[in-house]
Amino acid sequence: MRHGIANKKLNRTSEHRKALLKNLLNSLIKYEQIKTTLPKAKFLKPQAEKIITLGKKETLQTTKLLVSKLQDIKSANKVKKTLSKRYEKRKGGYTRIVKAGFRYGDNAPMAILEFVDRDIEAKKQDKKKKQTTKDIEKKEDKKLATA
Repeated sequence: MRHGIANKKLNRTSEHRKALLKNLLNSLIKYEQIKTTLPKAKFLKPQAEKIITLGKKETLQTTKLLVSKLQDIKSANKVKKTLSKRYEKRKGGYTRIVKAGFRYGDNAPMAILEFVDRDIEAKKQDKKKKQTTKDIEKKEDKKLATA
């Protein structure tokens, strides 16, 4: 019998599962949309909801709890400043899971986990912009001017 067992094991040790959860949470907060397997998305969704609810409370204790759970000050600040303001009037349901077919290699069910009113520009955060020839010429001119 499975009485009193809260979440899935995801075929990992407890330390690996905690690290996976922390990394997925940080990625979700940073990019506001992640693509992962369906069981991981279902495992992550309640945790993300709790983090947002925790960020809505404006006390020092909740800030410390956020930093301890996320292990990242940038993510904790984004939760406190941006996401908590965005979902101020919403009582729950900050995230959604959209099924995204099956992975090519092992046919694992994939899903997209995203915030409901997400910022579309957050997804492009780390992508480098393509350099045009004008940008390259400007850099060369600066090098020649300094030399």
